[in-house]
Amino acid sequence: MTENAQQQPPAPSTDLPTQYAPADVEGPLYERWVERGYFEADAKSDKPPYTIVIPPPNVTGSLHLGHAFQHTLMDALTRRKRMQGYEALWLPGMDHAGIATQNKVEQQLAEEGKSRHDLGREEFVERVWQWKEEYGGRILGQMRRLGDGVDWSRERFTMDDGLSKAVLTIFKRLYDDELIYRAERIINWCPRCLTAISDIEVEYQEDAGELVSIRYGEGEDSLVVATTRAETMLGDTAVAVHPDDERYRHLIGRQIKLPLTDRTIPVVADAHVDPEFGTGAVKVTPAHDPNDFEIGRRHDLPSLTIMDEHGVITVHGPFIGLDRFEARSAVVGALKEQGRIVAEKRPYMHSVGHCSRCKTTVEPRLSMQWWVKVGPLAKAAGDAVRDGRVKIHPEDMSKRYFDWVDNMHDWCISRQLWWGHRIPIWYGPDGEVVCVGPDDEPPTGEGWTQDSDVLDTWFSSGLWPFSTLGWPEKTPDLKKFYPTDVLLTGHDIIFFWVARMMMFGLYAMDGEAPFHTIALTGLVRDEFGKKMSKSNPNAVDPLVWMDAYGSDAVRFTLANGANPGADVPIGEDWVKASRNFTNKIWNATRFALMNGATIEGPLPDASEMSAADRWILSRLNTTVAQVDAYYDDYQFAKLADALYHFAWDEVFDWYVELSKTTFFAGGEAARVSGRVLGEVLDVMLRLLHPVIPFVTDALWTTLTGGESLVIGNWPKDSGFRDKAAEQEIELVQRVITEVRRFRKDQGLKDGQKVPARLELTGTALVPHEAAIRQLLRLQPEGDAFTATATLPVAGAEVALDLSGTIDVAAERKRLAKDLAAAEKEKSQANGKLGNEAFLAKAPDHVVDKIRTRLAKAEDDIARIQAQLERLPQA
Repeated sequence: MTENAQQQPPAPSTDLPTQYAPADVEGPLYERWVERGYFEADAKSDKPPYTIVIPPPNVTGSLHLGHAFQHTLMDALTRRKRMQGYEALWLPGMDHAGIATQNKVEQQLAEEGKSRHDLGREEFVERVWQWKEEYGGRILGQMRRLGDGVDWSRERFTMDDGLSKAVLTIFKRLYDDELIYRAERIINWCPRCLTAISDIEVEYQEDAGELVSIRYGEGEDSLVVATTRAETMLGDTAVAVHPDDERYRHLIGRQIKLPLTDRTIPVVADAHVDPEFGTGAVKVTPAHDPNDFEIGRRHDLPSLTIMDEHGVITVHGPFIGLDRFEARSAVVGALKEQGRIVAEKRPYMHSVGHCSRCKTTVEPRLSMQWWVKVGPLAKAAGDAVRDGRVKIHPEDMSKRYFDWVDNMHDWCISRQLWWGHRIPIWYGPDGEVVCVGPDDEPPTGEGWTQDSDVLDTWFSSGLWPFSTLGWPEKTPDLKKFYPTDVLLTGHDIIFFWVARMMMFGLYAMDGEAPFHTIALTGLVRDEFGKKMSKSNPNAVDPLVWMDAYGSDAVRFTLANGANPGADVPIGEDWVKASRNFTNKIWNATRFALMNGATIEGPLPDASEMSAADRWILSRLNTTVAQVDAYYDDYQFAKLADALYHFAWDEVFDWYVELSKTTFFAGGEAARVSGRVLGEVLDVMLRLLHPVIPFVTDALWTTLTGGESLVIGNWPKDSGFRDKAAEQEIELVQRVITEVRRFRKDQGLKDGQKVPARLELTGTALVPHEAAIRQLLRLQPEGDAFTATATLPVAGAEVALDLSGTIDVAAERKRLAKDLAAAEKEKSQANGKLGNEAFLAKAPDHVVDKIRTRLAKAEDDIARIQAQLERLPQA
């Protein structure tokens, strides 16, 4: 079944420690994998390629459970493909994370009593590089702890020379194709970070505000607007009403007085206004609100900027110099003095954007910025999914993707930072604008200056699938490993990173999409389904769990919860359970090795095997086929569950236990079962390896004498099935399960021996009597045997002599009490379900609950009555 059986490897060792200690195994084993180059991909190889590029974590970041989750799944995919004979490349790297990294270094400077302006741009950027070398990239070491099988020889950074060249190249091409332009638009502005920020860098939360109603104009020419941002009225250039709103039809086109100013502003009719909301009239501040900006463009309204980059008011005498929030109170106070407040301020919860880096309230701001014209790029990104070139998994996530790419706004790509890829635009003394490509010499001479902004971090990370492989050069890596096979990432960034990579990949690579499949995962949550947050606090450092339970346990827990597109709840108890699983694998394999499990020699013919041998091999091949199907469908939870139950339930709890009598007896049957058990362990460890690589590699090399599972072969379904053996062992399992349940019901201890007579004649159970007696602790019947309880099961009969093992009178008394309670519960439930008045009023869920109680009571009554019948007479 496996290559190892034919290759005749060195004799395996049985020298395994009695207990598995992850800390002693994982670190040294990972370093051995890296030193031997197992993860390095060869562009010259004849093997078919399989490529995944890692979503580059921020250089400032550290491993959190979300990383651990996605990395586990990517690692599992790559390890399996490597074992299947692919030239597998999992390419690592980091993102320079513009704002986050600049903030880190500015905080460091602040502790020294300095700002970046004290250093100047060039020296500050050098300082950031120093910080990156000293403190950045901590997450890379943590990825090693997790077991990431990435090709470290290809590690990339978005500010590397090669990736920087890619950035300049695509900027130049987009600019020349008139897909990059400069314009004044509304952007998200952080008054703390002093830069435009992307939508993904804005976190929205429900904040408590105050809704203020203000009267504009006089007498019949007045109307009332409501706002939570009274200070922005200083920049109003119109009031808008719906064109069909009869209340304001007489005002449309007229000028009204703007309070606190010496200006008049027009009333305009715009279909954007909802006449049912509030008063049906809205103030229009084009320079400080994105919706107002669009109204302003439609009606050719001026845009008045009333704040500077720090959020400080710059217009109207008494308010100049006030912070925006101070100005809010001051403006309301002044309006109140003039009698313009027509309703008391009232609390109002509304969604407010905050900078994800510093938590400052974001200010919509009219600003001159660089933009990407996304129309044709986004259409291409949509078409690639619609025509099947790219598959989204799960498929129902496609709608979210289309909702985004089909309605995408132009992308603001400039940031007012010093750390990042500087925009390659030069301005001349006479208004010249020159875009400089990577092979161009920038213009020189008096009056020439480069644009001071840098590019949005997502601009460079959008090139990641091909820039990391050497583009724009036609490198062997690019030819071999592009397009990548799968992008595995959270559904929360489908709108940002995924869409940008699709747009840039299709544009730069002549219509060839950057990946064949987009596999979207959910987000990791706590065991109660709540979002993990440092402020909750329910966030967990995965390294703490790795220290306590081992990396394999963390990985298996994460994979076991990974249903496509669904969020993943995780709790420490589940990690403990996974630790128990790795321990079980270790202990059971150790036992098997000590009792003759081997892969030496060919697998015996089926005619030489016992039913248990044939059953476990049949189940093994079924599991191989199931796991392959689940991998191909990205069903990680199902494949982990299948492997768990096969390993623990079928191999360890049933096959090993059923085979113990064979092993203890020795002889040819023991040799055959030892070879079968070796085969099963060999394949099982291979199947488990991509998810739990450490414990499986340590055990497999001991079992087989092979070099490493990392470069081992992935098992194939040999096609061997034996339905007769499966049915035979199912009968054995039924007998053992039923008798165990009866023993437990009678209060017998697990190890307590009971005399029994087994009537198995005429059934397939005859060859299994010794195993059944061994597993059920059943002694021979003896001369004084008295059948005090008889259990018919699976066509056989098991008679037990319980005299002297239980207090029959006490047991009858206990069961009679339980029976009375169950009958009372049944009577009460029937009474309610028979009451028409109750059924008419009770909610459906209450009625369903009572029906469930009735069903349970009836089951309990049947079970207890059966137990009473089986008891000997007192």
